[in-house]
Amino acid sequence: MPFRDRPIVSIVIATHNRRDVLAATLSRLGDGGLKRDEVEVIVVDNASTDGTARAAAQHADRVVRLSGNEGSCAKAYGVEQASGKYILFLDDDSYPQAGAVARMVTHFEHDPELGAAGFIVHLPDGREEGGALTDVFLGCGVGFRAEALRAAGGLDRSFFMQAEEYDLAFRLVGAGWSVRLFDDLHVDHLKSPDARQTERTTFYDICNNLRVVSRYLPDPFYTVYRKDWEQRYGWLARRHGHGRAFRRGLRAGRWRGRIERWSNRRRRLSPDALEHFFRWAFVRRKMAALAQEGVQRVVFADLGKNVYAFFRAAKEVGVSIQAIGDDRFAQPRRCYRGVAVMPLEEALQQPCDAVVVSNTAEVFAAETDRCVRAQSDRLVCTWFRRQPEPQSIRQSCLSLPKTADDKERTQACSAAG
Repeated sequence: MPFRDRPIVSIVIATHNRRDVLAATLSRLGDGGLKRDEVEVIVVDNASTDGTARAAAQHADRVVRLSGNEGSCAKAYGVEQASGKYILFLDDDSYPQAGAVARMVTHFEHDPELGAAGFIVHLPDGREEGGALTDVFLGCGVGFRAEALRAAGGLDRSFFMQAEEYDLAFRLVGAGWSVRLFDDLHVDHLKSPDARQTERTTFYDICNNLRVVSRYLPDPFYTVYRKDWEQRYGWLARRHGHGRAFRRGLRAGRWRGRIERWSNRRRRLSPDALEHFFRWAFVRRKMAALAQEGVQRVVFADLGKNVYAFFRAAKEVGVSIQAIGDDRFAQPRRCYRGVAVMPLEEALQQPCDAVVVSNTAEVFAAETDRCVRAQSDRLVCTWFRRQPEPQSIRQSCLSLPKTADDKERTQACSAAG
């Protein structure tokens, strides 16, 4: 289809042997809020054998056919072909909600320093999906300023899948662009059964996360997060029975990490960029406010990917961590840096002055907040939430029976929440 000059947005999708899923997605792309001649659709076919390329050609403006499967990072080939001012990444089973593409363009037009605009991702069961660090987007719903994406080097195809979003977000911010998630940008992600946790996912999870740590984190945080994430992905692998895949990924990640630690030494994130993603100083201020108001003992709810930010803050201000509650990771005698990891219900029974939701990712923090409030009437401090619940933390404190201690906790919650 001819364009008036150039398309405003290029939509890039990578796929492999999912003809019918892709066709359904492509049929849903007309509701983004732009005219058809303002959008071009590019499909990258990872050597499918089920007729995907022929089906895609009926809807897409361009189909890039590869000779092998290069995973989700094959979107990079679509970027090479894209002519739009802005580029939107989707998965073959994700599509924007009504008007979202036009609103994305508006955000870019209003902020010339915006490099990436992340979408809120909705799953079929009503839950939300998100990155595990602040403002890290998901590849199933993110828009880019084409200039910024190319200047930052684009997707690194060597990642194949898993953690490529962290790598790209870190490079964009390192290059001086801003990266944000927006409340008015929404995408539906069908998350088909083919997307379940596989041994291949386990392999790339640990391998690529170690590569990201090696590339971008300065000492001493490089050592801290490498240890934390090795432990985290090892526990997840055992949960899924993927021990062998984890060990292979661990060896590969350590080997590549040693090489990339040196070759990417000029890419270490600045203090401002590190704070943007990891929020160490912010969490410390919140924890210090709790300590100043008399909170001495806390329970952490959620062993988030960035739980170290909370652990470090508590240790620095002298707040004792009684336990970490997380049903996914709880096992007898399992500890995180000497703190017992137990089921959430059991953790909430430990003696403490407050429960801190220890996750810097807003999607997961909100989910944990709801779980904690459903099981406990303790003071709950949730410092990362995209949209505050109708009842604020302070209001929750005020609804509890008032004693002298409760008044102090209310003040702490107001200061720290």
